[in-house]
Amino acid sequence: MSRTPLISPSRSNVSDASYGAVSTQYVSLDDGAAVLREASMDDVRKRDKQKATNSQSAQDLQNPSSTAKYRIAKHSHGEGDVIFVQADTTDEDENPPDNSRYPQVRASVSAKDDVTASISTPRMWILSLLCAFLGSGTNLFFSLRYPSVAITPIIALVVVHPLGLAWDRLVKRDDDPVEIFQYGQHIKQYSDETSKSVSTLVRVRRWLGQGKWNEKEHACVYISSNVSFGFAFATDVIVEQTKFYKQDLSIFYQLALTVSTQILGYSFAGLTRRYLVRPPSMIWPATLMSTAMFTTMHKSENKIANGWRITRWSFFLIVFFSALAWYLLPGLLFPALSYFSVITWFAPQNVVVANLVGLGMFPITFDWAQIAYIGSPLLTPWWAAANVVAGLVIVMWIVAPIMYYKNALYSAFLPMLSSSVFDNAGNPYDVSRILTPDFLFDREKYDAYSKVYLPITYALAYGVQFAGLSALVTHTACWYGPEIWQVSQQSVNHGASDGGALYKPINVRRHTQNTESPRMHLKRSRSTVTVETGIDTSMQAEDVHSRLMRHYQDVPVGWYLATFFAMLAIGMFVVEYYPVHLPWYGLLLALAITAVLYIPVGIVMAITNQHSSLYLICQLICGTVFPGRPVANMVFTTYCYISSAQGVKFSSDLKLGHYMKIPPKLLFQVQMLATLVSSFTQVGVLNWMFVKIPSLCSPDAINGFSCPLARVHFNGSILWGVVGPQRFFGPGALYRPLIWFFLVGAIAPIIVFVIGRRKPLISVWRKINLPVLFGSLSWIPPATGLNFTSWAVVCFIFNSLIRRRKPEWWGKYTMTLSAALDSGLAIGVVVIFFGVLFPGWMKGFTWWGTEVYKQVLHSV
Repeated sequence: MSRTPLISPSRSNVSDASYGAVSTQYVSLDDGAAVLREASMDDVRKRDKQKATNSQSAQDLQNPSSTAKYRIAKHSHGEGDVIFVQADTTDEDENPPDNSRYPQVRASVSAKDDVTASISTPRMWILSLLCAFLGSGTNLFFSLRYPSVAITPIIALVVVHPLGLAWDRLVKRDDDPVEIFQYGQHIKQYSDETSKSVSTLVRVRRWLGQGKWNEKEHACVYISSNVSFGFAFATDVIVEQTKFYKQDLSIFYQLALTVSTQILGYSFAGLTRRYLVRPPSMIWPATLMSTAMFTTMHKSENKIANGWRITRWSFFLIVFFSALAWYLLPGLLFPALSYFSVITWFAPQNVVVANLVGLGMFPITFDWAQIAYIGSPLLTPWWAAANVVAGLVIVMWIVAPIMYYKNALYSAFLPMLSSSVFDNAGNPYDVSRILTPDFLFDREKYDAYSKVYLPITYALAYGVQFAGLSALVTHTACWYGPEIWQVSQQSVNHGASDGGALYKPINVRRHTQNTESPRMHLKRSRSTVTVETGIDTSMQAEDVHSRLMRHYQDVPVGWYLATFFAMLAIGMFVVEYYPVHLPWYGLLLALAITAVLYIPVGIVMAITNQHSSLYLICQLICGTVFPGRPVANMVFTTYCYISSAQGVKFSSDLKLGHYMKIPPKLLFQVQMLATLVSSFTQVGVLNWMFVKIPSLCSPDAINGFSCPLARVHFNGSILWGVVGPQRFFGPGALYRPLIWFFLVGAIAPIIVFVIGRRKPLISVWRKINLPVLFGSLSWIPPATGLNFTSWAVVCFIFNSLIRRRKPEWWGKYTMTLSAALDSGLAIGVVVIFFGVLFPGWMKGFTWWGTEVYKQVLHSV
């Protein structure tokens, strides 16, 4: 049973108990003795039917087949009585008629909501800000070091749970007053004590102990970690300007650049909620791992799954500690397990064998870090992974070897697969040889030294990124264009107001237990979102999660618009007042690119868990429009690329809040405050490092603080901001033919759409997603074929074979397995780095297992 305190007769949110909603308010507070009585649904229906504000709930209340019962209890306290409604639960609590049609969502996200759970408590805010402060500062510190280590949000998700439980044990007492929470906010507490009889210390303790640690508070702390743990890209720009371009930057400039670039993306996320967050078809697979973890940690339910009786929490702990212990082998003692290319051990100097291994044709590794390098394979639908594999096979296994062995683009003189660029002697390109002492491009030195040459896989990676960019636009226009237009028109017609909009349920028959059949409810549709289940979807349809979220006040569009214009004003000040050599209309161009491509990028990420990066195209556009301005190129790329990347991260967190039923206004505050804290923290830590670490960002820096990422981005700013795209792709340039990939990417989705729209949803044409096929290969380099093929094999085993043959096991354990493996890896990396490598305890440790893979003539 669910127990719900009711405190106000003034607001009535009608709900049927069979949906698990617990916000029905029809009993007023009054004095008197304790009362306990039985009320049938018929008694409640007569009163609530008159106050119904939700059309779907009103329809449910009229259903004569409902046999739900309410138990109404009134408990007396000194200040009055607290009245509770206990709704008898049925099987439909967990599986209502409008539950999500996606099995991975049903397996990970509860279809119920408790509007009386505590959320906005001192415990939640303190833990959130503490995680934002410690995580962002630590990650910024180690981002300037090689080898580096990252504190990932999944570590915060795991570590903060025992902290929340310990908090409750330390500050709460059994005789504390009864507390009332509604929609996450503390409303009132009831106690027989007078205010004068309570000491200040007790008041502080009770204030700190408000509410009870639960999955909603846990989700808010995790979201604050998710938006703050990644080091701000703007800090890399600051490092490059300070250490490489020798510019003296004020603290205000650093803060303005960092804050504006980090928060602008939130505006894009908020303004596109109708397209990327609310539709059930926008699954955001990565969030399901988190929701599964919250269920694992906070729920005690345990249903038998294909004979497996172990609870999710026990399963998580076993896998977590096993993964943590196992990583000591590939991560420290036996690195050859990570690169388990046995065939090369017997032919270490064979170039052909090395190339085949580098392309991933022998996908053998025992390191989860290698398998999950491009993302957890357990979170990606198999049909999306199949598109990735198709792109790898066509581009990297067929086209690349043919071009390499035919010496196309002089590629035979270079490694087949490498993350470096080269000169005409086959050596890594030395950009310092083409610059003046003031870091300006010197044409005479460039002509005397060498042009820039790319390995064939690097060149093809540029080509498929060009194709992926144009495919994003045409694919979105073909499959989602009409619905995007309709939703946009509705937004304008409703005055961009989200409050009061009627619930629009998905229009299908009641789903059955067996939802794995791909032939259920087959009909033709423009949408390709649900090809794996065979169910049509729409951006305008809503499910149980959308209905439950209507209990909460939404964030007004004006909040996001105000945020956008405030950050835009700060950005304008940055580019106009400081010597970054980027005019104000350059900033507008950067944001315009993000605005045009944000929804397509978000749709692909929400459906396939594959991110389409705008990093390269931002560099190329700025290098073309503003040539010879390396700092302007960095700043332009930061505003363009980070606004998109941060926005997608914010959209993902909004979907997580949607699944966890976090009040949108509270979520806005959590994300905004965590982002501000992390921005100020990272700028502070960075300036402390400038002062305290000798020779920072130089080869002679102590303890490896050579700023490797900043140096890579600095080289990129030279190549695209100084040398310029014209010398790569202009008329007569060696890599000019790669421009044709734009046309290929623009036309190919139209052909697929024309053929696929007339096919049933189970047709292979419906499963082709060209933005994923092209865009996923942007990971190469630095990723190798091994990362892709091992990832695909694991994805096929779990998300195709096991999902079809053992659906109950897959639904219960898969997301928990992903979280456990990721958590064990993340904490294992930290333990090995700080506990073994950093103190130098393994210095000089070598044996066959640490050296055999290094003796191979790598193509990487």
